[in-house]
Amino acid sequence: MNVLAVSVTEAGRGLAARLPYERAHGNAGEVIGSRWHDVDAFVLFLATGAAVRLVAPLLADKHRDPAVVCVDEAGRFAVSLLGGHAGGANGLAREVAALLGAEPVVTTATDATSTAALDTLPGFTATGDVAAVTTAILDGRSPIVEQTLPWPLPVNGGDGPERVVVTDRRVAEADGVVALHPPSLVVGIGTSLNAPPEEVAALVDAALGEAGLARASVATVATIDRRLHEPAVVALGLPIAAFTAEQLSAVDVPTPSALVDETVGTPSVCEAAALLAAGPDAELVVTKRKNATATVAVARRARPAGRLSLVGLGPGLVEHRTPAAATAVRNAEVVVGYGPYVDQCADLLSAHHEVVRSPIGNEVDRARIALDAAATGRRVALVCSGDAGVYAMASIALELAPPGVDIDVVPGVTASLAASAALGAPLGHDHVLISLSDLLTPWDAIERRLHAAADADLVVAFYNPRSTGRSWQLGAARDILLRRRPLTTPVGIVTDAARPGQQVTITTLDALDPELVGMTTCVIVGSSTTTVVDGRMVTPRGYKP
Repeated sequence: MNVLAVSVTEAGRGLAARLPYERAHGNAGEVIGSRWHDVDAFVLFLATGAAVRLVAPLLADKHRDPAVVCVDEAGRFAVSLLGGHAGGANGLAREVAALLGAEPVVTTATDATSTAALDTLPGFTATGDVAAVTTAILDGRSPIVEQTLPWPLPVNGGDGPERVVVTDRRVAEADGVVALHPPSLVVGIGTSLNAPPEEVAALVDAALGEAGLARASVATVATIDRRLHEPAVVALGLPIAAFTAEQLSAVDVPTPSALVDETVGTPSVCEAAALLAAGPDAELVVTKRKNATATVAVARRARPAGRLSLVGLGPGLVEHRTPAAATAVRNAEVVVGYGPYVDQCADLLSAHHEVVRSPIGNEVDRARIALDAAATGRRVALVCSGDAGVYAMASIALELAPPGVDIDVVPGVTASLAASAALGAPLGHDHVLISLSDLLTPWDAIERRLHAAADADLVVAFYNPRSTGRSWQLGAARDILLRRRPLTTPVGIVTDAARPGQQVTITTLDALDPELVGMTTCVIVGSSTTTVVDGRMVTPRGYKP
């Protein structure tokens, strides 16, 4: 979200400075009025009454108005004032509260009662009488669920009389009826060069309309690679899948064209592209339609396109969590993780999430649970502290992943980077990360790596340096490094880096006391060039002042 924080007092200015958003200070009325159409949301450091009077004359459409969150002068409460769940104000209020150590105040009925909101279910677009069906759910009635597609839905069916219809077809508006449109359709497009965008868009609309298909269920457009950047394709505003002529020519289609084959090297573009992008066992629900400048076909996916996001949440505090990580968790249907890591992203969780908390040591089972959920077509976030690819879940999940599961890795701030920032710049030159846990790696292998790092004069960041059951390894590592490094080599000890209660100590290799170190500690041992400058560890890169 593009968020603007607006303050009018010095106390408000100080609170706003703690948020990672654009800031404006001064005449709130002028700022809000001039920026109303420029931002997605406002965080106003104002009383709710004052905020209501300022924004009321600007309100036009709940679907287009920016979200508004109010924070009191003392920073005790973050109030979702305008935009609720659909506009993102509820999530923003939780995020602001987490950043300021405040209490989020959310009055939207579905959020307040932990009820899944139909119009914000990830992966669906809701149309119809959303308000009436939501009210029925809040009143304790369960709608009849008519599921015409195999799409996972976190809403249980009941006796109605309200109805929820899961379909990619158009549904006539009626009282007490909501249509949930999943992203089940792919539109394949073939165009001539510089085809008018309005003609291509009209052909797409006509093809969908003739078949009674909902525009809201179109997830992707697909075409030949040479048309990937064609303005008429881009103008549709949807993700684009592009394939080579060789890929397209391997697909059996009902209406091949010898002329197209002669021109571009494949007998079909629109039908073949739609089927390829829709995946295995896809069904062609609209065969080729054409006008003077384009061809269009529509395919339906046989099953949901599941996705597993391996999410690094950073070291702890919200301000060190990336927007991409927050988006991946919010948009997931299932969130899997070690219990404390799930708690680390609790502000991102809503009633629609299925949450699977796992005990420590169950990494393989945790990965399998996440992969199995993704394989059924659900969007899954497997969350980790720090970075998912550094001594975390990404490697095991990728090892175990069967073919065809869509996986992305969302990077996070790992412990060595957070510790380095707390210490100064000890990782300013070449360095190595070594885990001292011999639970999964034999000690003799760790020992060889320690000798190699010592010989290479690399800065060393130790992960998993010490625990109750592993008390001697850090001392042994220190002794190995002391054979190659001076007694006075700087060592940084950071416990709970970038978390509440962070502790930072700078000592020397000779004086390193393992008793100061625990499992939430990162130890960074300098190289021969590392120095301490004004209380900060620095490993020079070699720049000349």
